Amino acid sequence: MNVEEILKTNKKMELSKRTVIHLMLVSNKLNESTSTTLKPFDVSVQQFNVLRILRGQKGKPANLKTLNERMVTKMSNTTRLVDKLILKGYVKRETCEANRRKIEIYITTKGEKALSSMDIAMNKNDEQIVQNFTEEELEYLNVLFDKF
Repeated sequence: MNVEEILKTNKKMELSKRTVIHLMLVSNKLNESTSTTLKPFDVSVQQFNVLRILRGQKGKPANLKTLNERMVTKMSNTTRLVDKLILKGYVKRETCEANRRKIEIYITTKGEKALSSMDIAMNKNDEQIVQNFTEEELEYLNVLFDKF
C-alpha cells in the first residue's frame, strides 16, 4: 500500500505524518474487510466482539461494564449492541437475584452456534489479511504495535 499513490500526491511527506496516515489507511482497510466478512451474518464488528467476550466468560455472566472494558473499540452504546443481539436471539439479559440493579448478560446456544460460523469466516479473513507476511515479520510487527 503506497500512501502517496492512494493520496494521489507526488509531494514528499515527513515520515511521522506518512506513518500516521499509513496506519489510518491500514486500519480502514482492516475494518472494511472485517465488516464485509461479517455482513452475511448480519452482525457488526462491535456485535461480533461482544459475542466473543461473552463466549470467553465460559457460561459466567458479564455486565455492561465488563463488556465495555474488554471491547476492542471502546464505545458508550454497548446497551444498544446488546439489545440488537437479544433481538437476534444471540444473547440473553437477566436481572441478578442478589442485586436487582445488576444486569447479567449471557451468550445463548444460538449465539454460540452463530459465532462458530462467524469464526470460520473470520479465520479465513485473518489469514488472507496476513498472507503476504512471514511468521517472523508478524512477530516483529506485533513488537512494533506494542510500542503504542
